[in-house]
Amino acid sequence: MRSAQELKEVAALFLRLGTLAFGGPAAHIALMQREAVIKRGWLSREEFLDLLGAVNLMPGPSSSQMAIFLGFRRAGWAGLLIAGLCFVIPAASITLVLAWLYQSYGTLPGAQGLLAGMRPVIVVIILDALIKLGRTAFRSYWLGALGLGSLCALFAGMNPLVVMLSSGAIAILAQAVRARATALSVAPVALWSLFWVFLKLGAIVFGSGYVLLAFLRTDLVDNLHWLTERQLLDAVAAGQITPGPVFTTATFIGYLLAGVPGSVVATAAVFIPSFVLVAVSGPMLRKLRESPVMGAFLDGVNVAAIALMVQVCYQLGRSAMTDWVGYVLALMAGVMVLYRGVNPLWPMAIGAVVGLLWG
Repeated sequence: MRSAQELKEVAALFLRLGTLAFGGPAAHIALMQREAVIKRGWLSREEFLDLLGAVNLMPGPSSSQMAIFLGFRRAGWAGLLIAGLCFVIPAASITLVLAWLYQSYGTLPGAQGLLAGMRPVIVVIILDALIKLGRTAFRSYWLGALGLGSLCALFAGMNPLVVMLSSGAIAILAQAVRARATALSVAPVALWSLFWVFLKLGAIVFGSGYVLLAFLRTDLVDNLHWLTERQLLDAVAAGQITPGPVFTTATFIGYLLAGVPGSVVATAAVFIPSFVLVAVSGPMLRKLRESPVMGAFLDGVNVAAIALMVQVCYQLGRSAMTDWVGYVLALMAGVMVLYRGVNPLWPMAIGAVVGLLWG
């Protein structure tokens, strides 16, 4: 039985992140690594890397799954539920308010400026996590080469899931070779239909919230004609400018399609698969690491997951550094986070304010 203190720690951390952590999955994972590994010592960097590899192999929102995993590691089954709910509910609530404003006024004022101000800071936060996790992941020359190959494959346009599975398979092969060498326009929508659409999305979408847009466009715009292209883009923007998981885009869309009941149903449906997947895989992960074959597979997946974060950091950097304001914000965040060790939420808040004013 876990102590009440551990549950309070889990609730406090993920309520704060769910309310204040902007920037999408890569930024959320970087913040979780800082909070759970460096500041609190809940688990080692090696264990965190294994969790990172696992969430990148599972469909659904990767940062939410990481929160659920960390809650389970810290406080057991109760921690699993508390971490997931505390991370998702604040973000969903803020997104619901944005959806109401959008439906009332037809726009999301300040959204572009807010995003522009936060992106340079987010790039630095992800870079900080990459430096720390990379030292653990690339612990041999051949793993470094495997990570570099994974990065090249990602930039060449290969599917991230295929890259990670291939990297894991190559690592197993290398381990086997070493072992052998040694030995030898919105209309009302039925809630049930809404539930099934978002349950399916939560169960099949790989690659975190950044891939969600393509699936939403296919289902909601092209096939079902529930939304227009502009409404969909505005919904995704709302998920990005609010803290917490980008998958709270479902909250926004659910409200547009069926009001408050629709927002609740869509949010619950898109996150249910994540709770189930973590509950099933969480107890098995340590046993997998103890197996030489599966341990090698996890090593390969981990370096590919780091390569995926490098690609995201590069892409965000290109979109963030468009004027002198972006470079100044990135420099400010670099000094505060990388040199002074300031909590990343502070430079992120400064970036958001500057972006709103400058925008």
